[in-house]
Amino acid sequence: MIRRLGRGRFITFEGGEGAGKSTQVERLRRRLEAREIETVVTREPGGTPRAERIRRSLLAGEAKRFGPFAEAILFSAARMDHLDKVIRPSLARGAFVLCDRFADSTRAYQGVLGAIDLNLIEALERAVVGGDWPDLTLILDVPADIGHRRAASRRGDGEADRFEAEEGGYHDRLRQAFLGIAEREPDRCMVIDAGRDADTVEADVWRVVAERFLGRPMNVEDKAHAG
Repeated sequence: MIRRLGRGRFITFEGGEGAGKSTQVERLRRRLEAREIETVVTREPGGTPRAERIRRSLLAGEAKRFGPFAEAILFSAARMDHLDKVIRPSLARGAFVLCDRFADSTRAYQGVLGAIDLNLIEALERAVVGGDWPDLTLILDVPADIGHRRAASRRGDGEADRFEAEEGGYHDRLRQAFLGIAEREPDRCMVIDAGRDADTVEADVWRVVAERFLGRPMNVEDKAHAG
């Protein structure tokens, strides 16, 4: 039987390329569902058919020539559809929503790295996100060189996407952008050292989630589950 905990919980995973976000989203989903908590896994950009079409265009670099503000508008359009059709309805029925990237990625990629004025980013957030910010944002922090190697290994012979292909100090600056967000919003954001093995990162993620939303510290059974 699925447990209902009142209003759902919105948890987002952020970080640079190769930080292991999708891996940790899936591991947290398994832990929550093992405790009979309805869990919805989604991603940005994406999560709905319309948003997935925008995702393909963005990651292919089709909007890059129009500049970072155009990219931010497209991300926001995808986010609006995603919120309306997936995130808000899921939270309303009491589900935990686990999202691989959300508005903090727009802040970091287009805001900080794209040098878009913060007032413009915040105006987009007010129009699109409103008050529906995550209850918890887990920022998976990994040195840029490690993340780069992981991303390259993951894609194999495939081509790097629009953001993976950036070079120079781009990914170092991206890492600092996410750490800056965490520093400014410590109540919402938790930085997790993602340079370690996936099992150790998973245990840290579960500790934070269990203590914040399930009203208890990680118990013996949870530690055993963490492997």
